[in-house]
Amino acid sequence: MTTLVTGATGFVGSHVARLLAQRGEQVRVLVRPCSRTGMLEGIACERVIGDLCWRVELEAVLRGVRRVFHVAADYRLWSRDPAEIYRNNVEGTRNLLSAARDAGVERFVYTSTVATVAVPTEDGRLPDESTLARVEQMVGHYKRSKFIAEREVLAAAQDGMPVVIVNPTTPVGPGDWKPTPTGHIVVDFLNGRMPAYVDTGLNLVAVEDVAAGHLLAAERGMPGERYILGGRNMTLQEILGELAWITGRPAPRVRLPHAVAMAAACVDTAFCRLLRREPHIPLEGVRMARHRMFVDTSKAERELGFRAGPIAAALERAVEWYTSNGYVRGIGADEPAAAQRAA
Repeated sequence: MTTLVTGATGFVGSHVARLLAQRGEQVRVLVRPCSRTGMLEGIACERVIGDLCWRVELEAVLRGVRRVFHVAADYRLWSRDPAEIYRNNVEGTRNLLSAARDAGVERFVYTSTVATVAVPTEDGRLPDESTLARVEQMVGHYKRSKFIAEREVLAAAQDGMPVVIVNPTTPVGPGDWKPTPTGHIVVDFLNGRMPAYVDTGLNLVAVEDVAAGHLLAAERGMPGERYILGGRNMTLQEILGELAWITGRPAPRVRLPHAVAMAAACVDTAFCRLLRREPHIPLEGVRMARHRMFVDTSKAERELGFRAGPIAAALERAVEWYTSNGYVRGIGADEPAAAQRAA
């Protein structure tokens, strides 16, 4: 059985492709012409050059494919042209769904995001898969594009397509090479560029567990259902405390009011617009931080058998990977953070 993985050159997608290959499956990966392919090293897979926006070419990409893991996503919190984010996340998903339907794919697992679920509830309970969010609750182009794309997938499921949706929370671990917004937090901490923090919260989960959850969804998930793949609800202060314990570096003690963080983001954005470069403090990221993205993950545990490992260990693996891959100033590849701590 040939399985197609999109986004395999990225953080979560590479872990999904690697796990499939380790299980002996025939893996085909869709690689954009300009993509870095370092994360595919050591993965036994067939590489096909293409793009989700090339509708006709997708027919050839899907030839002989029985299962699809659509992990690819444009998760930028800033873009000079926001239309690119919608084109990649919405149009790309629509094209792949159509081509997969024509190819008779037997199972289609779509990687959404916890952002489509983690919205404030009227009764104050933790959001879960039954929480019905609205597009106006989505902060920024990334969240809105993923919300719209998820609606496309749900519509395909209603038409009888065998689609299962997974909603990962915030994955952490090795291989986050871009890095993701949460990865930026870890890297900034390691480089001493985080003098303060804001009062916010996330649900963290090991990226390896997220990959395993994708396979569980393919095997046990019900078509048309959503499954949150999450681990532990943590405030940003708690996350920084774990990083301090892992590295021996001090955690920031100053809690920055959201109004001050927003003002700093506005100034940074205006300055970077003049320089025509990406801001270091994205406005969308600060806006998202006003709401703690805590969720109830029990459905995936109950229906898929999903189990998340300890977050401290996942953060330690992330620290070691960033350190050994040159993301930390003044530390070489032969000086992983765990060894420094042990010393």
